Amino acid sequence: MNPTSPTASSSHRLAEPSPAAAFADRHIGPSAEDRAKMLAACGFGSLDELATAAVPHSIRTTRALDLPAPATEAQVLTELRALAARNQPMVQMIGLGYSDTETPPVIRRNVLENPAWYTAYTPYQPEISQGRLEALVNFQTMVSDLTGLPVTGASLLDEATAAAEAMTLVRRANRATTSDRFLLDAACLPQTIAVVRTRAEALGIAVEVVDLEAGLPDGEFFGVLLQYPNVNGALRDDTSLVRAAHDRGAQVVVAADLLALTLLRPPGEMGADVVVGSAQRFGVPLMYGGPHAGFLSVRKGLERTLPGRLVGVSVDAAGRPAYRLALQTREQHIRREKATSNICTAQVLLAVIAGMYAVYHGPAGLRAIATRVHRSAAVLAEGLRRGGVEVVSAYFFDTVRARVPGRAAEVVAEGRRRGVNLRLADADHVVIACDEVTTTDHLALVWAAFGVGPYDIDELDTATADAMPEELRRTSSYLTHPVFERHHSETSMLRYLRGLADDDFALDRGMIPLGSCTMKLNPTAAMEPISWREFAGIHPFAPIEDAQGYLALIRQLESWLAEVTGYAAVSLQPNAGSQGELAGLLAIRAYHRDQGQAERDVCLIPSSAHGTNAASAVMAGMRVVVVAAAADGTVDLDDLRAKIAAHRDRLAAIMVTYPSTHGVYEEDIRALCELVHEAGGQVYVDGANLNALLGLARIGEFGGDVSHLNLHKTFCIPHGGGGPGVGPVAVREHLAPYLPNHPLVAEAGPSTGVGPVSAAPFGSAGILPISWAYIRMMGGPGLRLATETAVLAANYVATRLAPHYSVLYTGRNGLVAHECIIDLRPAKETGVSVDDVAKRLIDYGFHAPTMSFPVAGTLMVEPTESEDLAELDRFCDTMIAIKGEIDRVARGEWPADDHPLRNAPHTIEMLAGEWPHAYTREEAAYPVASLRRRKYWSPVRRIDQAYGDRNLVCVCPPPDAFAE
Repeated sequence: MNPTSPTASSSHRLAEPSPAAAFADRHIGPSAEDRAKMLAACGFGSLDELATAAVPHSIRTTRALDLPAPATEAQVLTELRALAARNQPMVQMIGLGYSDTETPPVIRRNVLENPAWYTAYTPYQPEISQGRLEALVNFQTMVSDLTGLPVTGASLLDEATAAAEAMTLVRRANRATTSDRFLLDAACLPQTIAVVRTRAEALGIAVEVVDLEAGLPDGEFFGVLLQYPNVNGALRDDTSLVRAAHDRGAQVVVAADLLALTLLRPPGEMGADVVVGSAQRFGVPLMYGGPHAGFLSVRKGLERTLPGRLVGVSVDAAGRPAYRLALQTREQHIRREKATSNICTAQVLLAVIAGMYAVYHGPAGLRAIATRVHRSAAVLAEGLRRGGVEVVSAYFFDTVRARVPGRAAEVVAEGRRRGVNLRLADADHVVIACDEVTTTDHLALVWAAFGVGPYDIDELDTATADAMPEELRRTSSYLTHPVFERHHSETSMLRYLRGLADDDFALDRGMIPLGSCTMKLNPTAAMEPISWREFAGIHPFAPIEDAQGYLALIRQLESWLAEVTGYAAVSLQPNAGSQGELAGLLAIRAYHRDQGQAERDVCLIPSSAHGTNAASAVMAGMRVVVVAAAADGTVDLDDLRAKIAAHRDRLAAIMVTYPSTHGVYEEDIRALCELVHEAGGQVYVDGANLNALLGLARIGEFGGDVSHLNLHKTFCIPHGGGGPGVGPVAVREHLAPYLPNHPLVAEAGPSTGVGPVSAAPFGSAGILPISWAYIRMMGGPGLRLATETAVLAANYVATRLAPHYSVLYTGRNGLVAHECIIDLRPAKETGVSVDDVAKRLIDYGFHAPTMSFPVAGTLMVEPTESEDLAELDRFCDTMIAIKGEIDRVARGEWPADDHPLRNAPHTIEMLAGEWPHAYTREEAAYPVASLRRRKYWSPVRRIDQAYGDRNLVCVCPPPDAFAE
C-alpha cells in the first residue's frame, strides 16, 4: 500500500473551517480563558449561570434562535457576491432627486472605507472630535454658500425628511398667521410630497398639493414648498411667488439641487426662508436610496429653531478657536414633550464625503462638473428636437421631459433593452436625467431608444445653446474660503484627511464605552461590500427587477430580525432610530383609529426614557404623560396604575426601554405590559438596549407590540461620527398592516400602511449588507454568546469599580444588564465635576462614557462584547486612578482650582510651554506608564461651550483665526 494514499483508517482528515472560530471568536473580545477570569471575579462559574442570575425567568425565551448556521467571513463574502450579482446597475437616468456620481478614490478609500472616520461617535466630546467637526463645518459652509442662506445644519437624514422638518420649522416660526395650511407645489418630488403628508397628518397640518404655475391659491397658509429645478427638470423664476407668499404672511421653503446652484441663482437671493435638499450627488453613491446627507439652511433669525445638529466655532481654555456642537443641550438630550423634532442620528459620514467632494474639486471644479451635466442635457434635448420629439420645457438644468404621445412605455422599454433606465412619467411623457457620469455614448443610447439620431456630437454640441435663462444665472461667488482651494491634488487631499483623522478619537484607537450607544466592532468583512458597484450603483426607483439581490437580502434580514425579536413583521425603511420610533407610534395610532378608538392619544413614558421617545410621541400626535421611576430606577408600578386609571379611555401606548435606561433588567416588565394591554393600550419597547437580549429573550414574547431596532448599535452598522443609522420597526401581527409604505415602490410596505417616513423605499438600503453579514457570520449561538459576553463585561466593570464608586442601580442579585451607571456626584464636594472626569479620561486615552444621562452627575458605561479583557482592565484601572486623583484633591494635595482633572485635557502645547500648575507635567500627560509608548493627544484644550452659543459662528472661520 502506498503510505501517502488516503485510507479509511487515517486519522488525518481535512477539517471543515469552524465558523465560530472564524468570526464569533474574533468579534467577541474576551477569549474563553478571559471570560472564565471575568466570571470568577463576578462570582459565577459560567455564562449561563450569570444569565440565569441576571435575567428574569419570566422573560427568558424557551427556544434557540432559528437562524442559519454561522458562516465564515469568506463564505459570507461569497454569498454577498452572489446577491450583488442579482442586481443590475444600469445607466441610471431616472432622476427624482438621485444622481449617479463619481466618489473620488482618495475620498472613498480614506473616508468611506476608513475606520478612523466610520467608527467615530457623535461629537459630544468636542475636544476629541475636532477632525470630523471641521469636516462638518466645511459641509455647512458649502451648503450655505450654494443656497445663499447664512446658517446650515450638520446634515439631516434625506431630502424628504428635511422638507418635513422645514414645514414644522416655519410653522413654529411664523407668528403672522394661525393657519394650519401648508402648500406643496405639485412639481415637487413625489417622495417628498408623501413624506411631508405622513408627517403633517399626525401633527394636524393640512397639506395641500397645488399647481403653482398660475400663482398662489386663495385663503390663508403658513408656508409653501417649492422645487428648484422641479420634478420634471423645468426652471422657473419664483422670486415674485416668494414675494407674494411673504406678502400674505407665509414663509417659503425651497427644495434645491446643490450642483445646479453652482450655475443657478440661489434660493436665498430669491427671498427663500429655508432651503432643503440632498447632498447625494456630491460624491455619495446611489446605494439604492441611502444613506445620503440631507441638508437644511435657514435665513438669519431662524438658526435657533434648526432641527438636528449645528456645528459652531467657540474657543478653548487657551483662547484658540475650536469646533463644537452649537446649542448642544437641545440636540443631545432632546426636549422631550416640548420637542419640535426627534432627530438624533444624522448622516455625518455622508456629509463628510459630500463636503470633501467640494473641497477636492473646489468652486471651479464643481462649476465644470455642473456645466458638463447641463451641456449633456441641452445636447440631449436638441437631438430629440431634431428627431421630431417634443421637449416640454425650454429651460432646465439636467433633466429633460419629452412628449411622445402613446409610446412612452415603449421608449422606456427600449432604453432598458439598451442598458439605460429612463423615467416613465405617464403614457405620453418620458423624463431623462443627466449626471456626472453621463457620456456621449449614453446620449446616443437614449436617442436610439426614442428612434432618433445618430448625430455628429461635436456638431450638435457646437450648435446647441444653453437651456438656462439669463435671469436665473448665478452671479454671486461661492466656496471662497481657502479650504476649497488648497487640496485639489491627491497628495494634499490625502494629507488633509489624515490630519483631520489624527485629531479625532474613534473606535480604532480605543474603547468608547458609551451607555445606550453600543459602540461595538464594525466588522471589516461586513463593511467591504457596501462599496461594490452592484450594491452602490442601484437607483432607489429603478425597476424592481434591477434590485433582486437587494430584495432578497432585505427579505432575509427582515425575517432574521423578526426571529430574534419575536415579532411578526419588520420594515427596514426608517433610516434612523428616531424615524423607527415615529413609524411605530404611527402604526399604533392607525390601529386605534381602525378599531374605532381615535380618541386614544395618551402616551405614557417613564421619566428615565430616552429623550427621543417623548419627542416622537409628540410628532405622532400623542399627548405625553410621564410615569415616575421608583427608588431602584425601575418603572414605579403604583404610579403607572394611577396614570392608567386617570387616562384609561384615552390610553394609546406606553414607551418603555428594556433593559431599562438605568441598565437593569426590570422584573416587572410582563406585569407592566399586562396593565397597559388590559387598559386597551399598546406597548412600545425601545430597542436601544437589544444587545442585552439577543438569544436570551424576545421582546414580542414578553409583551411588546412594537419596537424599533438600532442596526447601528446591536447589528454593527458604524456610527460614522453621528450617522448613518438604520432604525427598523418590528411589530406583532395586528400592527403589520400599518407599517410604512411608499408611493413609488409597492414592495416597500403594505398598501394599508401609514405612508413613508423616509425618502427611499427601503431607507438606507446601501448599508443593510453590514447587518446581514453580521447575523450571517454570528448565527444564533454567536448572537447569544455576544449578549452573554456584553452582560459579563458590564458586570465585570461594575464589580471592579464598586470599591471605588457607587454603582447607582442594580437588578436582581445585585447585577446589571449590559451597562452600569457610575455615580460621581460625591466628587462635587471636592469641586470635581462629572465633566472634569470626562475630560481627564481623554488624557488616559479614552472617550468618556455617556455623561449625566439618565441621571445628572453620573457616567453610564457600556463596554460591549467586542472589547477584550486587556482594554476592560485598562479602563477600570483608569477610573480607579482618577478616583485616586479626586482623593488627592479632597486631601488638599492639589488646590481645588488647579489639578489635572480641572485642566484636562492637556495638549502638547501646554506641556511645551510655561508650567504654572501645582502638579507635574508627567502627572498631566503620563499618569500611567503605558501612555509613554502610545498616546492620543487632544488637539485643543477644554472648549468653552457657553461662549460658542453666545457667539454663534457656523461656517468656516478665516485662517487668521487660528494664527498666533
